[in-house]
Amino acid sequence: MIIKSVILLFFYVAPFFALPLVSFPFSLLLWLLMGLAMAGVGMSVMHDANHGSYSHSQKVNAIMSFTLNMCGASIFNWRLQHNVLHHTFTNVTHADDDISDRGILKFSPHYKTGFIHRFQWLYAFMFYGLITLNWVFMKDFLQFFQYIKNGVNNRTTKENVLVFLKIVAVKLCYLFVVWGIPVWLWDMSFAQVLIGFIIMHFVAGNILTIVFQLAHTVEGTDFPLPNQEGFIENEWAIHQLCTTVNFSKKNKWLSWYLGGLNFQIEHHLFPKISHVHYPAISEIVKKTALEFNLPYHENATFFKALKSHMRMLKSIGQIHHAHI
Repeated sequence: MIIKSVILLFFYVAPFFALPLVSFPFSLLLWLLMGLAMAGVGMSVMHDANHGSYSHSQKVNAIMSFTLNMCGASIFNWRLQHNVLHHTFTNVTHADDDISDRGILKFSPHYKTGFIHRFQWLYAFMFYGLITLNWVFMKDFLQFFQYIKNGVNNRTTKENVLVFLKIVAVKLCYLFVVWGIPVWLWDMSFAQVLIGFIIMHFVAGNILTIVFQLAHTVEGTDFPLPNQEGFIENEWAIHQLCTTVNFSKKNKWLSWYLGGLNFQIEHHLFPKISHVHYPAISEIVKKTALEFNLPYHENATFFKALKSHMRMLKSIGQIHHAHI
């Protein structure tokens, strides 16, 4: 974990400080490399840290969780959306914010279908590239007030004022570094910096979103609905097996870069275990699931999973009547 963290953080930070040494448009290659590294940091470092599984030391976890701030996003909102809503209510419509109705993108068969959705399998990846840009400029603020309104954020008004100010401070510091230093200190054109900034986030956004979608929005995954009493009928662990899919388990290089997120079943069952252990425990999990006649979904390769995701997007986009 330490070696991986050093490598990924180096390739996220070092290209930034090399920007004044390279002329435009070759500097865009540095921004692209930063986008690849940003996604790697998010999946391999930040993700474990914010789950408390990066280290036995909670102080180390807390320190490494700030790598999310280095990407321009809020730790507070991310933990509520991911740790609380997504991991508790995986693929449950209206509860799992990761599959919530995005208007132009539909990830659950239970949301209303518009005419445009039948083409989402063609245009989805263009919008995937905007995900992290949305984190930086809009999503954190919208989520902050949304989670107060729906009760997911149960902090006091005084506490939330402080949280909001921290979110604003993170955004301002992040933009000062990625925009201000190149423009004011290195005398770079703001237009050039903005183009590079967008490329960085477009690359990172696509990688992060695709990796998530290959685990939950592919053929074979369930989108269960609560019964009349409002309960999901499957036991929690079985629910995770029914709504989650692994992919490319044998690809060690991809597993290293993705932070084990191709072992999503193991991650959802044991989010407090560091991802470096997922390959070792995956065979135990699979054997146990099959022993009890439970599903253990997996796609052998990344491209098989990607094709399955595209077919799923197409299928969901053609469902004309919402179930709820």
